[in-house]
Amino acid sequence: MATTNQEQSMPNAHLHELFVDELRDILGAEKQLLKGLKKMASSAGSETLKTAFETHYNETEGQIERLKKAFQSLGLTARAKKCKAMEGLLEEAEEIIESFEDKAVLDAALISAAQKVEHYEIASYGCLVTYAKLMEHTEAGELLAANLEEEKNTDVLLTEIAVSESNAAV
Repeated sequence: MATTNQEQSMPNAHLHELFVDELRDILGAEKQLLKGLKKMASSAGSETLKTAFETHYNETEGQIERLKKAFQSLGLTARAKKCKAMEGLLEEAEEIIESFEDKAVLDAALISAAQKVEHYEIASYGCLVTYAKLMEHTEAGELLAANLEEEKNTDVLLTEIAVSESNAAV
């Protein structure tokens, strides 16, 4: 990527190429996740878990829109790249769906797979928010921080479902 005059004048411009690459990666990850969430929701035995996956599907659509706005705030076209990490996490979730027939065990396994996804997203958004702050990309940083909060909230909700339903002895 060539460095423009605008990039040279921003604080911490050395992070710009990394920031844009990570934005493209998380946009790709969120788009890939939409398919995975549909499969996880349809495989869940618990209505609470199914609803959590469906709710996060809708949140993910909103997160994709925020990512597009973040690109716009930087004067860039929103372009996703295939996220190899999300691909692997979703392959693992697919394997889990095929491996467990007992719905209670499957739900516990789905929560585990979903939390791995959430932790990846939390790490990605956390880095992006930091980069945005360092480069003084205020609007992009606020949009990314909103996505980060939703990911953290989803992780907490999944833990609550695990503790109160899926992992509890019957």
